[in-house]
Amino acid sequence: MAPHTEPERTCVGCRRAAGKLDLIRVVRTPGGEVLVDADGRAPGRGAYVHADRACATTAIGRGTLARSLRVGLRADEAARLGNEIEREIERNVQR
Repeated sequence: MAPHTEPERTCVGCRRAAGKLDLIRVVRTPGGEVLVDADGRAPGRGAYVHADRACATTAIGRGTLARSLRVGLRADEAARLGNEIEREIERNVQR
């Protein structure tokens, strides 16, 4: 039996592949709300970004995160999402 390997996902900020556990999942819920999915199991369309401020800033600033989620983000929504990602990055650093 082959050893279990961690699934890989691509960061929408830098476009580099990484293990799913090394990335932060952002999800658009079936109700249309966009939020950070801390446990990676929320239903909806997901996109991944490295737990790195540069990748998060690039993904939000260039619109690649919104495009991946197939949603339009207003400036206030993008700022809120950026803050949520920042909190998740801080949580990852403390682990």
